[in-house]
Amino acid sequence: MKVIREKQVPQGQVVRLVHGNITKSNVEAIVNAANAQLRHGGGVAGAIARAGGPTIQAESDAWIQKNGLVTHQAPALTTAGDLPCKHVIHAVGPIWGEGNEPQKLATAVGSALQLADQWGFRSLALPAISTGIYGFPKDQGAEVILNAIVDFYERNTETSLKRIEITLIDEPSVAIFAAAMDKRWEQGL
Repeated sequence: MKVIREKQVPQGQVVRLVHGNITKSNVEAIVNAANAQLRHGGGVAGAIARAGGPTIQAESDAWIQKNGLVTHQAPALTTAGDLPCKHVIHAVGPIWGEGNEPQKLATAVGSALQLADQWGFRSLALPAISTGIYGFPKDQGAEVILNAIVDFYERNTETSLKRIEITLIDEPSVAIFAAAMDKRWEQGL
C-alpha cells in the first residue's frame, strides 16, 4: 500500500490516493463496487468476497432477502469477514450507456459516504466504482468520484469520516486519478 497523493479539504479531513489492494486497507470500512443483486463474482466485488470469506456473501444474500435490490441511493452494509477492516459498504454504480451515468455515480459515492458517516466510521477506502467492467471512462469517473467526496465534506462539515482513501490496484488508474486529484485541488475547493 503506497500513498500517492494526500490532500486536505478546508474542513480538515484527508483524501488520499493509494496504490494497492483494497482488501488490505487499514480502515474501518471499505466500499465494494457491487451489483444490485450483491452477487460478488468478478472485479473488485469478487476480490473482496474471496479475501473476506463466505461471511460477506452470506450477509449480502440476507440483506437482499430482507431489503430487495441495492440502488445507487441506498447502499448495503455487511461485516467484513476475514478482511482487516470491520465493514463493507456495497455501493452500486451505473453501467456506462444506461443514461445519466455521472449523476448516478455521484449518488452512489455520496450515499456510501453518508452511510459511513451514519455509522460513525472514521476511515474508509473506496475503489474507482463503475470504471472497470461497468465501462465508465476512468478520467470522467475520477472527476465524478473526487467531486462527490469534496461535495460530501462541504455538506457534512461535522462528519465522523476523517479519512477517505481512493484505493486502486492498477497503475494506469492510479495515474488518471492522480492527475484528476491535482487538477481538482489546483482549481480550488
